[in-house]
Amino acid sequence: MLKLSQMAAAMTLVFAGAAAMAGEVEVLHYWTSGGEAKSVAELKKIMESKGHVWKDFAVAGGGGDNAATVLKSRVVSGNPPAAAQIKGPAIQEWASEGVLANIDGVAKEEKWDSLLPKVVADVMKYKGNYVAVPVNVHRVNWLWANAAVLKKAGVAGMPKTWDEFFAAADKVKKAGLIPVAHGGQNWQDFTTFESVVLGVGGAKFYNDAFVKLDQKALTSDTMKKSLETFRKVKTYIDPAAPGRDWNLATAMVIQGKAAFQFMGDWAKGEFVAAGKAPGKDFLCAAAPGSANAFTFNVDSFAMFKLKDAGAQKAQADLAAAIMGTEFQEVFNLNKGSIPVRLNMNMAKFDDCAKLSAKDFVDTAKTGGLVPSIAHGMAVAPAVEGGIKDAVSQFWNDDKISVADAQKNIAAAAKAK
Repeated sequence: MLKLSQMAAAMTLVFAGAAAMAGEVEVLHYWTSGGEAKSVAELKKIMESKGHVWKDFAVAGGGGDNAATVLKSRVVSGNPPAAAQIKGPAIQEWASEGVLANIDGVAKEEKWDSLLPKVVADVMKYKGNYVAVPVNVHRVNWLWANAAVLKKAGVAGMPKTWDEFFAAADKVKKAGLIPVAHGGQNWQDFTTFESVVLGVGGAKFYNDAFVKLDQKALTSDTMKKSLETFRKVKTYIDPAAPGRDWNLATAMVIQGKAAFQFMGDWAKGEFVAAGKAPGKDFLCAAAPGSANAFTFNVDSFAMFKLKDAGAQKAQADLAAAIMGTEFQEVFNLNKGSIPVRLNMNMAKFDDCAKLSAKDFVDTAKTGGLVPSIAHGMAVAPAVEGGIKDAVSQFWNDDKISVADAQKNIAAAAKAK
């Protein structure tokens, strides 16, 4: 039999081993709204069940600008968090500074290359190595509608082409209602514009223009037609649109004051929160002409280099948990987005999410899956900002001609 002193020594070794495996995981994020906060709590629960200590580092501000400022000061002082909410080309910018961790070990173990479309996986990598983990997929090229308004205006179903859309918008106008609910920020203008470009030119043209920044595409007749179509969309918004937040525009559709809104699937969260049912009270469809394409906005966490072995283990477990089926399901049900994993069971999701998931899988195979430039997924932030400004100036100033707008966009794209 073991003596008490031997038992004590053995127990000490057991606890020491457990402590070595567990670690603190500090996560910087800007998910502070209701559904998002609920999802973060789920992630915390998963990590704590593995014996790790969760240290929440929430920074309010939906766009993440505040979080980015705080993150910079932490990294510069040599005290980065384990993970931070960063997305798109900004991931590569951080990686080029040499501060992100290589998480290929967990990626290989969890088979991420087979679970993610290549175009999404590439965003998470730097020089071929995973440095970030994706959380979800938001589809940006959605058109939302109030079913009762369409019925009242005599519009049969969702428009599939731009000609059908303008015919429907004319009927809504005639019925005395606002055809298009829109707000006043440049990202809202650009969200609509990229859907127009996708619908007019198709995924290959969109990719040439807004991912490759090809001058030939940007100065082409297709871009000219896109700008003309975009300007026509503006004639169907109400005079009070400037300065309006996106969710207030969504509220106009919910309340039956407006028929349509071009917005990503976060708008669905507003409909559902208002007690509206998809397919009955509100309708969803790909923006006109873009049924075979999918502009994605992917939230993700970049992983920072850590010295402590326990913290590194916690970081690897965090990455695995984020891509795990349990978190992918609960987070996306709360957020209105869809899981980024290709093999997910969508039984608990609504019809709009199921359509989104089907199109996500299909377009990943056909080349129709493209990054949203409006939402920081396609090009470096400085270039994106310049193009956004050119598009919003055109939207807000009727004196700017289509030809001049085209020149301004092409010039902004050159500022790489």
